[in-house]
Amino acid sequence: MTENTKFTEDKVALLIGSLIFLLSLCNVFGLDLLGWVVKCNVWTSVSQVLTASTAMYKQTLSGVAAFLITYVVLTAILAFGVKLLGADVGKFVKSFTIVFFICYACFALGNQAHIAATPNALKKFNITWSLGLTGEAGFIVALVAGIIVGNFLPGLAEQIKDACRPEMFVKIAIVIMGSELGVKAADAMGLASSIIFRGLCAIVEAYLIYWAVVYYVSRKYFKFSREWAAPLASGISICGVSAAIATGGAIRARPIVPIMVSSLVVVFTCVEMLVLPFVAQWWLHGEPMVAGGWMGLAVKSDGGAIASGAITDALIRAKALAVDGVNYKEGWVVMVTTTVKIFIDVFIGVWAFILAYIWCSKFECTPGQRMRFSEVLNRFPRFVLGYILTFLLLLIICTNSEAGMKLGKTMVGALNSFRLIFFMLTFFTIGVVSNFRKLWEEGIGRLAAVYVVCLFGFIIWVGLFISWLFFHGVKPPLAG
Repeated sequence: MTENTKFTEDKVALLIGSLIFLLSLCNVFGLDLLGWVVKCNVWTSVSQVLTASTAMYKQTLSGVAAFLITYVVLTAILAFGVKLLGADVGKFVKSFTIVFFICYACFALGNQAHIAATPNALKKFNITWSLGLTGEAGFIVALVAGIIVGNFLPGLAEQIKDACRPEMFVKIAIVIMGSELGVKAADAMGLASSIIFRGLCAIVEAYLIYWAVVYYVSRKYFKFSREWAAPLASGISICGVSAAIATGGAIRARPIVPIMVSSLVVVFTCVEMLVLPFVAQWWLHGEPMVAGGWMGLAVKSDGGAIASGAITDALIRAKALAVDGVNYKEGWVVMVTTTVKIFIDVFIGVWAFILAYIWCSKFECTPGQRMRFSEVLNRFPRFVLGYILTFLLLLIICTNSEAGMKLGKTMVGALNSFRLIFFMLTFFTIGVVSNFRKLWEEGIGRLAAVYVVCLFGFIIWVGLFISWLFFHGVKPPLAG
């Protein structure tokens, strides 16, 4: 059966993401319809791995039951989307069953405490060491597992190919992610307004520099086409996976382009998380807010950046107390990281629209033909509209009252679990469809070279300079 031309993965992702969001809105009427979705916890004992997402369901639902319900409901929702695309629903369900169970095993492994626990959480888990990669290490495990399947287990790869839709999965996740950012933005509004303003100024200045330079380096020195250079510039400079996917949609790049960029983002994010917080502790214990801003400007994923901010918060407060006798309040460093990251994420939607306009009016217009604004709107990724709308709705709800903020935090408890599941599916299926022989022919080695040159050559250091420019001299309040 051929795919339906009326529905695209972009439109189906908007539909499914919006449906999940609308179900979460029933919390406004006191109905928690999504709290049963399974949540994967950082763990030392297998009994701790799975729980339901919200407190109400944790009391009545076991982790295994939550897992099975999540599998059944998610399979049904995605099968509906696949039917709209005109694909074979029966083949999808069989393939997705295998994919889902493999993915969650990978995610659970990545959440083991010795892999995921951050330095400030070692006592909580009664362990003496950890790699400190946070739960996002599960994405790396899923990616590696997918690569093994795609390159060394062709029989299994063929068996699950009908469920390998990484673009659709990540677009659904991004629609859902908007609501989480709405809550975080509203929460930040109740904090220091000067920090919010400084964060906005910092990201605008940083990313207008970042994007242009990465794009120039990609084109001039590595000879990439515009199709490759634009998603690569967005992925390295704005916000990793989300920005690469949005940019790919805006310029109508082939699916392989943002997928390859996304793979690199995940790997380099882990490297930054392992290195930058300790560099910040060494150099910036006297300027904690600069360190927080730097994590937001340099680390290229939401979870990775905020986890880096949390690690930096703990490391810098410990060193400031030991060296200078200054005891800063907990949470202010990571708040700066979060604030900067929120504005970066909002910037994705704006930048996708700008790039859609540029590609329509400059690069792909026929000589003598006027560019129609409808063409820009047609190119604008639909899932980004969902991302913007869910962001704005939660922002309005949470800024309306204290009860609204409490409601928003309850809603995103389940929504965050859905987002993580869809990201997990994304990274595993990215791995499965990543045939290294073909990727090498497409130029993944050169992509990685661009990433290394740009990230470690100037992005990290420009981010540090801009963070210093806007946050130098701003101190967190003292504890007590």
